[in-house]
Amino acid sequence: MHILRLVLRRLLLALPILFGMLLFTFLLVRVGSNDPVGLLAGPTASAEEVAAIRKQLKLDQSPLVQFGEFARRVTRGDLGQSWLSGKPVWGELASRLPATLELVILGGLIGGIAGVAAGLRAAFHPNGWFDQASRVVSLAGFGMPTIFLGLVAIFVFFYLLGWAPPPMGRIDLLLTSPPTITGSYAIDSALAGDWEAARSALARLVLPVLCVAIVFAAPLIKQTRAIARDVLASDYVRYARAAGLPPAVVKSIVRRNAAVPVLTFGTTEFIALFGIASVLELIFSWGGISQFGLVAVLKGDFAVVQGYVLFMSVIAMIVFALADAVVLMIEPRAGLR
Repeated sequence: MHILRLVLRRLLLALPILFGMLLFTFLLVRVGSNDPVGLLAGPTASAEEVAAIRKQLKLDQSPLVQFGEFARRVTRGDLGQSWLSGKPVWGELASRLPATLELVILGGLIGGIAGVAAGLRAAFHPNGWFDQASRVVSLAGFGMPTIFLGLVAIFVFFYLLGWAPPPMGRIDLLLTSPPTITGSYAIDSALAGDWEAARSALARLVLPVLCVAIVFAAPLIKQTRAIARDVLASDYVRYARAAGLPPAVVKSIVRRNAAVPVLTFGTTEFIALFGIASVLELIFSWGGISQFGLVAVLKGDFAVVQGYVLFMSVIAMIVFALADAVVLMIEPRAGLR
């Protein structure tokens, strides 16, 4: 009951944040240099054609009127239509979401397990060879630009070694995409009994998922180590050692007390993966929601940009609410604050 109340409270508090994000994005995309009317009309369009398109998109009205119209549609669950494709924004976002979730969840799961395990081991054995190596790996992964990491992975594993398939989509171009069930090509192909397509989809998942895992694990190693070292220096851990408790019990105490701050930090980094995935999706021609939002920003498709930001804000609020619920299960006293 406490968990349900906490989640509902977090979702209610998210409403003003979502409104602020919507207003900020609405104003921000309109001060950029991209003019969607010019892109839609083309370089040979006359002034009358440009004016007609501007009127059709209601860009001839004041920003306040435009925002009021958009807010009214959003309350009805209508995110409008893409100015470039003419398709409903909600449908475009929903159809591309599983592709991004596939990358983010798998990469976050692998990177999270590896990052937390490496950080804890480094904290339990400070200044050893593993601690020094994990610091180097964490610094390299944290400091390396995501686009450079993706291009290096393609160059090494596809071009030089030939181990990876070409970075051209989620499945081989010669194969037919499976019927949509879950949105994951690998799972849907397996459910349809098309094992060739399933193998192709799994093979194309390896490199982008590996890149996401590295990006997620790098800061997690450093932060987990720092949190665990603080717990190891605490009074209750020193008392546990002085009382003669076995090292395994002491490590269990450290892991339990480090879980909440590590989970909180990891949740923030997990949300950031959706932005990081936009670059990787573009490199690997993945076609997910993050790539869709990035292309919309570059092309000035205001309707898609607004819908994308609102859509991702809702996902972020849901993830944070679930993380709060997990924190409450780990540490019930958190609900008293």
